[in-house]
Amino acid sequence: MDTVFTPWSSLQGGLLIGLAAVMLMAGLGRVLGATGILSGLVFAASRGEAGWRLGLVIGMIAAPAILWALTGRLPRIEVPAGPGMLVAGGILVGFGASLGSGCTSGHGVCGLARLSRRSMIAVPVFMATAAATVFVIRHVIGG
Repeated sequence: MDTVFTPWSSLQGGLLIGLAAVMLMAGLGRVLGATGILSGLVFAASRGEAGWRLGLVIGMIAAPAILWALTGRLPRIEVPAGPGMLVAGGILVGFGASLGSGCTSGHGVCGLARLSRRSMIAVPVFMATAAATVFVIRHVIGG
């Protein structure tokens, strides 16, 4: 499986995520962590924050349709795994985000920017785990 290097698209996406994180923190004083936002929407103790959480989740889901409306094309996405593997991966990510008190977006984008000690530990652990996973899948299992 080849990895495509896309520096300009990656830079644009990173800038948009950073802008969204700054806007959410400045506007509502909340951290932009995708898993925490979704969890707070599904398992909310109060419905007071449901509006912005629902808007953000809908925006994430609608983004490809908006891109298609603006450019006339969709991003090419290849997922070299079956539905079972995707479900298992989603469950593991949800468990890991719960165990790590946040997901990669919350720790990596917002936590590091706030100089959170927890995030300064979590992000290298995420990165090392990702590197080990890629190595095992590509070189040990042969996927």
